[in-house]
Amino acid sequence: MSAPSRRPEIRRRRTRHHKITILRKRLTAAQNDGERSRITAKLHKLSIASPGQPLVK
Repeated sequence: MSAPSRRPEIRRRRTRHHKITILRKRLTAAQNDGERSRITAKLHKLSIASPGQPLVK
């Protein structure tokens, strides 16, 4: 694969990683169960799109 064809894939991966780190920080700082479940649902939706390690522990 050439570099120009990999750029969108790399950008998607970096964006997803950035979004996941923000959501994990928000999950640890969540005050109530409603917030936690909403953030966990978002993380679960992202984990379906990116196979591998589970995003929520």
